Amino acid sequence: MRTFLYSFLLLLCVITAQGQSYPFSEATKVSILTMGPGSDLAEKFGHSAFRINDPSNGIDVIYNYGVYDYEAPNFILNFAKGKLLYMLDTGSYKAYENYYGRQGRWMKEQVLNLNKEEILAVASYLQNNATPENRSYLYDFFYDNCATKMRDVLEISLGDNLTVAEEYTPELYTFRQLIQQRLNANSWGSLGIDVALGSVIDRTATPTQHQFLPDYVYEATKVATIKRNGKEEPLLLKENVLLTNKEKKSGLSFLLSPFVVFGVIGLLILYRTYKDSKTKTRSRYLDFVLLLITGVAGVLLFLLWTATDHTATANNYNMLWALPLNLFMAFVLVKKSPPSWAARYIFFLIVLLTLMCMHWITGVQVFAPALIPLLIALMVRYVYVLRFLK
Repeated sequence: MRTFLYSFLLLLCVITAQGQSYPFSEATKVSILTMGPGSDLAEKFGHSAFRINDPSNGIDVIYNYGVYDYEAPNFILNFAKGKLLYMLDTGSYKAYENYYGRQGRWMKEQVLNLNKEEILAVASYLQNNATPENRSYLYDFFYDNCATKMRDVLEISLGDNLTVAEEYTPELYTFRQLIQQRLNANSWGSLGIDVALGSVIDRTATPTQHQFLPDYVYEATKVATIKRNGKEEPLLLKENVLLTNKEKKSGLSFLLSPFVVFGVIGLLILYRTYKDSKTKTRSRYLDFVLLLITGVAGVLLFLLWTATDHTATANNYNMLWALPLNLFMAFVLVKKSPPSWAARYIFFLIVLLTLMCMHWITGVQVFAPALIPLLIALMVRYVYVLRFLK
């Protein structure tokens, strides 16, 4: 109930601005809030939101661009296709503070150095954006998310008077590096991102593009300036620490981490291959399982690349080890006497794995380090199967 009340009060202020010079009190401040990472994968990158605080009028409202509706029609399908709609939500500051406090996440506030007209411009834009017909937008993790909205709203509201020095990030990173800096490299979330996202995220991001992460919005705000009467003034008025971080232990067991799991799988494949070489046989069902799993993975990666609007899943060279054709070849190699051309296909898989190594070394695409034991085992197995079939 308080959420609707605060939003309604602010809406009234903006509407009545047409009849008076300034609808807020002199103490009104506009801030950018930056929240620290949480425990879930979706929370690892932090969060950003606007705050408008007018204590004299009892207004303390958060504008949050990071909300989506689980109950929306075709939610799962739209999520898979990259057509997920996010929306701007409003709520009381106290509710947000309590929420992030319960999660043990830090919260920092950057109060912006805005005059009356600039505060009104930002507030008017946000309130108009919060109306039912304007609140939804097509989410893109890299180019249109809760963090980039901070930059976009200020650029639209303040126009050419706003300047952000690109030197706020002295070292530029690729999109993949920016993601992985905030993840445990030996985690399933990190593995999933490295497998699902293609080579398009291995290009270096511009300083502006770094701001898809809340941390870089925070840093950019510290060096931004606003022009008034021909003079440059700092955009940042002051910083406040609203919540401090509460350390939490990771719930991931090392024994269940990707590198250990794939290490065990790789050793089992190598052991079975060694036993096959001693008995001069071929474990047909091992080859069936390997090709079936890599084939299914390849089909999923191919669909992410071609059948969705996800911009980050294109040009994914993980398909050099996870080839969709393996799904068909699994049923060919499970036979006791596969056709003679099957050996040429296995040689083709060896070539693809070699190309994958070259792509990795030359920086065309960075692959998941946790996959190394599996990839080595696949190479050894393919070489053995090729020699056996010949």
